[in-house]
Formats: sequence, C-alpha cells, structure tokens
Amino acid sequence: MPESVRLLKSKRFLPFFLTQLLGAFNDNLYKNGLTIFIVFQAANISKDASNTLVNIAAALFILPFFLFSPIAGQLADKFEKSILIQRIKLLEIGIMLLAGIAFYLQSPVLLIVILFLMGTQSALFGPVKYSLLPQALEPKELVGGNAMVEFGTFLAILMGLIASVFIISFGTHLLSIAVVIFAIIGYWASRSIPSLTAAAPELKISFNIISQTRNIMRDARQNRTVFYSIMGISWFWFIGITYVTQLPNYVRYELGGNEQVYILLLAMFSIGIGAGSFLCERLSARIVELGLVPMGALGLTVFGADIYFVQSVVAGAPLIDNALINSALISPMTFITSGNSLRVMFDIVMLGISGGIYIVPLYALVQQRSDEKKRSRIIAANNVLNALFMVAASLYGLFALSAGVSIPMLLLIMALMNASIALFL
Repeated sequence: MPESVRLLKSKRFLPFFLTQLLGAFNDNLYKNGLTIFIVFQAANISKDASNTLVNIAAALFILPFFLFSPIAGQLADKFEKSILIQRIKLLEIGIMLLAGIAFYLQSPVLLIVILFLMGTQSALFGPVKYSLLPQALEPKELVGGNAMVEFGTFLAILMGLIASVFIISFGTHLLSIAVVIFAIIGYWASRSIPSLTAAAPELKISFNIISQTRNIMRDARQNRTVFYSIMGISWFWFIGITYVTQLPNYVRYELGGNEQVYILLLAMFSIGIGAGSFLCERLSARIVELGLVPMGALGLTVFGADIYFVQSVVAGAPLIDNALINSALISPMTFITSGNSLRVMFDIVMLGISGGIYIVPLYALVQQRSDEKKRSRIIAANNVLNALFMVAASLYGLFALSAGVSIPMLLLIMALMNASIALFL
C-alpha cells in the first residue's frame, strides 16, 4: 500500500485531509455552479460577454491571494494551526450563506463579488494547509502527504464539478442550500485536527500589506532552491488557470459540447493530476526527487501543443453562433464518438498526469527546505507569486481573446512558452 494511502488511517492526517477536501469541494461546487450559470444558463449573455465574465471571475478569486497572503502567513506562524483552521472554516460558513442568497437572486455581478470573498477565505487557509504537513508528518511521509493532498484537491474539483452540474439542473436555489451544508460539514471535520505547536508565538502581526509582502519575499529568496521551486510552482498555476478558465468556452464554442462535455474533460484532467501525483510518489521512492520536474514540464508542452492540432473534433464547423440554443450542443456520448475526440481526451489526461509529476516534488521541497519558524510566511510568499502569475494568466486570456486570438491558438502559445521553462528547469 502506498505511504500516501496509509496516511488516511492516521489521526495526524485524516481530519486535515477531510477538511481541505471538503473546502476544495465547496469552492468548486460554487465556482463551477457560477461558471455553468454564466456560460450555459444565464439569459442574454453573449459569447464575448461570457468570455469577459469568466475571466474576470477567475481574476477576482485569485486576487485575494496576492493581497492577503502576507497576513495569512503571519497568522499561520503565530497561532496554533488547528484552532486557526476552525476559525477560517467558520468564516467559510458565513460567506456561503451570502453565496446562497446571491444564487437565489440569480445575480451574476453579486455572485462574482462573493467569489472575491471566497478567494479571501482560501488565501487565509493556504499557508496553514501547506505548513501543517511537515509539522504533522515524518520526513519520509512528506512526499506521500503532498501526493495525497494534491490528489484530494483535484478529486474535490471533480466531485464539485459533477455535483454542481447535477444540483444546478434542479435550480440555483438547491445549490444555495448545498454550499452552506458542505461548509458546515467542513467545519465539523476541522474540529478533529490535532493541536500543533505554534511555530513563532512571539511574532507581532503587521497588517501593512506592502511591507509584509516585501518581508516574506525576502525570506523566500534567502534559500535559492526554495525560491526557484516557488517560481516553478507559480508557472504551473499560470498554465493551470489558463486551461481551466478557457475550458468552458473552448468546449461550447470550439467543440460544440454542452456542460456535461465540459465536466467530462475537466474530470479527466483532475483524474490525471491524481494519477500523476501517485506516480510521482512511486517514482521518487519517498524522497524529494527534482529530476521528475523537467519530465512533467515536457509533458505539459507536448500534450498542450497537441490540443491545437486536434481542434476539429466535431464534424462540421465550430459552434460560434450566439443564437444557438443549448439543446443544439452535443452530449458526451456524441462527443466521444465524433472525430478525434479520443485524442483530445488523451491529451487532457496526459496534461493532468504531467502536472502531477511536475508539482508534487516542488511543493515537498519548499516545505522540507524552509526555515521552520518562517515556513508559513515562505508558503505565503509562494501564494503571492502564485496569485500574481494566475492574475497575469487571467489578464493574458482576457486580452488575447479580445484581440481575436482563438482559444486553441491561445493554448498553443502557452505550450510553446512552457517549452522555454522546461529547458530552464
């Protein structure tokens, strides 16, 4: 049995794993419910307006990581982590109550504003999430723990996707209730996380975002290996947010698929990430093996570029008529039997596997090599850079599409850009 699976029997790991899984699930239940509402259900939203709203939503969810991670890192170093997680989960319940109201009102603008609040709650949770692992696990368990966390995160994405399609088919009022219920269950799971000693209880909290951002970036740069690993992680999220943000409109307007086809492809990407994470654990023999990182980067380039060359998946021209009604969009079964759809699905799965192989060693190395007393703040620096790269990716997508670049061409450009990063790594 892999070390990562055995960790699920441990009280040191299981309550935390369930808490972060439920949090990621609820985030994606809301975010994908919002995406489906904007792209497939909201009346009087054109293709261009849909592209704009989806990219703005992605940017607003990410922005709090850039703004509030410096404060979150200080909190995670100063306070005992299990109590801090419980407080953050209580905040999630409040935000989801507001989200329920916004879904009931069916207001895209209000829903997107609440997405910013969700991003704030996730930004507070991020430094605690990754700094807890090296404190709760033994060194030989660190790669397996990260593999399980990455698997759990993308499993939650998959479950959130499937649940969002199923629940929203009965109406947004049912989704309003669901996001609140899962926030409450997540808080209940967090109450079983064992207490851990605060890393730096003497730390004085500063709410000066600019100076603290400068400080945590300086701390991250003190160890060159850690800093380059953080840059590698940030680049992964630049790629990831580009793919995930463009996928709904790629499915509808390039492949002619309905929301179930979108869920199918995103599910395959999530499964690939989980498979790549476990494969990374096996290939690394439970040690932090950076030699896997260039291998994963190469896969991201090869399979990302191949998507461009198989864009003619569905027989006939891409469905770009804004007057097209949803009933004319093809179902998963029709998609699977059309053109080169199996090749697209293979590319999506391999992108996920490559991403898992790429990201797990980098996260484990940052945790392993960081100063224990500053670990949460260094992980906060990672989150700031991740957020900066993800916001840049959202803006890149927004402006590229506004300039007339097609989504397949945008993805090809991403793959070619990643080739240079792979060579550097």
